[in-house]
Order: sequence, then C-alpha cells, then structure tokens
Amino acid sequence: MTEGYCVKCKAKREMVGAKEVSMKGKGGAKRRAMTGTCPKCSTKMFRIMGKA
Repeated sequence: MTEGYCVKCKAKREMVGAKEVSMKGKGGAKRRAMTGTCPKCSTKMFRIMGKA
C-alpha cells in the first residue's frame, strides 16, 4: 500500500485502491503520481512522485 496525506483528516494514511496515474508537468514533462482514497473519510488522495 502507498502512504499519502489526507487534507481533510490532516494525517498521513495508507491509500485504499491506490493506482499510478500520469500528470502533465512543467515543460511538457510527464509526472508520475499515485491516487487513491482515504480509508477513514473516503476523500480522494494524491501522492506526487518523480518524473516518468
């Protein structure tokens, strides 16, 4: 599981249903990110990772 920060709970938690997505970065570069949901409040969570 991937750990991310929940803005609503204001705490780090393990993401439920985490999957890797590609985001548009500066200068046309692709950025990797993990997206999932918070197990406590079901808010969408993101964790931005390094360049692809």
